[in-house]
Amino acid sequence: MLNIVFMGTPDFAKESLESIYNAGHNIMAVVTNPDRPKGRGMKMIASPVKEFAIEKNIPVLQPNKIREIEDELIKLKPDLFCVVAYGKILPQDILDIPKLGSINVHGSLLPKYRGAAPIQWAVINGDKTTGITTMYMDAGMDTGDMILKKEVEIGEDETTGELWNRLSTIGANLLVETVEQIEKGTAPRMPQTGTATMAPMLNKEIAKIDWQNKNMLEIKNLVRGLNPIMGAYSMLQGKKLKVWKVEIQKLENFIKKHQEFETEKSRVEKLEPGTIIYIDSKEGVYIKAKDGIVILHEVQAENSRRMTISEYLNGNQMQAGQIFE
Repeated sequence: MLNIVFMGTPDFAKESLESIYNAGHNIMAVVTNPDRPKGRGMKMIASPVKEFAIEKNIPVLQPNKIREIEDELIKLKPDLFCVVAYGKILPQDILDIPKLGSINVHGSLLPKYRGAAPIQWAVINGDKTTGITTMYMDAGMDTGDMILKKEVEIGEDETTGELWNRLSTIGANLLVETVEQIEKGTAPRMPQTGTATMAPMLNKEIAKIDWQNKNMLEIKNLVRGLNPIMGAYSMLQGKKLKVWKVEIQKLENFIKKHQEFETEKSRVEKLEPGTIIYIDSKEGVYIKAKDGIVILHEVQAENSRRMTISEYLNGNQMQAGQIFE
């Protein structure tokens, strides 16, 4: 059994905390971000990690800056820091406090996707595989020596939210195994090799669908990559429409199914990307892309809830020929 200080914030981290707690380690304290106001009422909300710690009577520290609790961390004399999606950069002298070092659970196969949003970027970029890496931390951005890795396949239609949930469980299990090997003195230490890539925080600018320059697969990957974080969106008739779920289809397959377009194939091919081609309340809204068709299945209008395209069309009008911007 090791004496551990756990640092983390979201549900992804909570699963790791729960796993090492259930493995019998002594969680001396939990360090998490301060409570944040949320919702229309701006009610102060505790992080999932804090909620679990309170439930298990584990002391909770919530500094705005890690230096505020430096002396407290030194007095605890922990064996190990376990850091999972904490959200703050830790300086080297803080990382050096535990006698066995500080370790991290990272949502990619390092050195690919160092940074704050590795899971999201793997989906947005259309990667076929990703995984979890545990590593010894240093002052760099996810540059420390690796301990264990677990690779997983990404489903063609898998969203960031779905992959996030899968990787949180895998990460929790890998952390338990990592801590066990550190305790036994058998943990490997592998320097990162190969080309490093970055996965920076997502900004709002990325969410707008670029019909002119992105192909249909890139649009689909953006939609699932931003689901459920912020949602991709497009403008129609001056109004924002968030897009939560789409399907893609080659133009030839669309025409094969809808033979009334057989004689208009060349006209459809010349349509501006973003143009609505066909609307069916059950099948979806078919939009021309650079190299095919994007079919809307789940959307969200401004000041409204997420809904199927069938629900949306019940109360909103769309017409073939209108162009998404």
